[in-house]
Amino acid sequence: MEQIENKIKFSEKFKRKFISFHDKNYKKLLIIPIVLIILGFVYMGYFYSNSPTHDFFNKDISLSGGTSVTINIINQPININDLKNNISGKLGEVDIREISDLISGQQKAVVVEIKTETCDQSQVDSIKSVLENYLNYSLIEGKNSNFECTGSSLGGDFYRQLLFSVLIAFVLMSIVVFIQFKTFVPSIAVITSAFADIFMSLVLVNILGIRISGAGIVAFLMLIGYSVDTDILLTNKVLRREGKSLNRKIMESFKTGITMTLTALLSTILSLILVGSLSPILYQIFLILTIGLCFDILNTWLTNVSIIKWYANRKNENKS
Repeated sequence: MEQIENKIKFSEKFKRKFISFHDKNYKKLLIIPIVLIILGFVYMGYFYSNSPTHDFFNKDISLSGGTSVTINIINQPININDLKNNISGKLGEVDIREISDLISGQQKAVVVEIKTETCDQSQVDSIKSVLENYLNYSLIEGKNSNFECTGSSLGGDFYRQLLFSVLIAFVLMSIVVFIQFKTFVPSIAVITSAFADIFMSLVLVNILGIRISGAGIVAFLMLIGYSVDTDILLTNKVLRREGKSLNRKIMESFKTGITMTLTALLSTILSLILVGSLSPILYQIFLILTIGLCFDILNTWLTNVSIIKWYANRKNENKS
């Protein structure tokens, strides 16, 4: 019984110290996300200027056009560097990546992407022949390999449609937020946090050298929904719930919001581990969602909470 009482006292003491620290420094804490966003813009400017196609991220062949071959590892693993050196001179621009088990690190598959302008059976047969000569065994569609071919014009159209979908979703989300709160600063805080989640995730994806597919853009689209739920929860509780202190409303919002985010984060990490190795599409979706949810914790409970607290304090000062 005494141990429980000591734990409660320690918890209350820690909570008071944290609240005191946050009251004094919440404005200064905004410097952290601001610096990260500025560095992100600098990096994206550098990335864009050095991109051969002047894009803000690396596109895989589903968006740029080309042929993708997924080779499932049955016996011996494939040496990525040796494979690339062997086939690059025969197939042109080639990008190769491996899919490994996140726990054991064992190679599960190798994805070979060849950029091509056209998409026809003769070209697929030519690529298949080059790979079979290197591997010394036949590639059988649906058994030990999968071939996907996308024309450059079709990939370009698909890319533009997906980006337009993300833009429309973000605009509609912004409109709903403004209708919900009818106040400029809280609405901008929610929208800024959602933008920061997506932008920071994109920067990290580029740093990691990931080529984004159509599935990756869909993951960013899903991230918009994940990003705003905790922000709206926080803003609603702080601005609309009466009879409680500002810090208590923030703490209650934090308990609910962090539980929501950590639950979603745990599910995406488990999905990444369990099924990510089975499909490059699922791997990229769950990886981007995992990265985005981590940034959501930062931007909700550092960026948005500081702006809302600043706004609420100013509002209370004006009333008094």
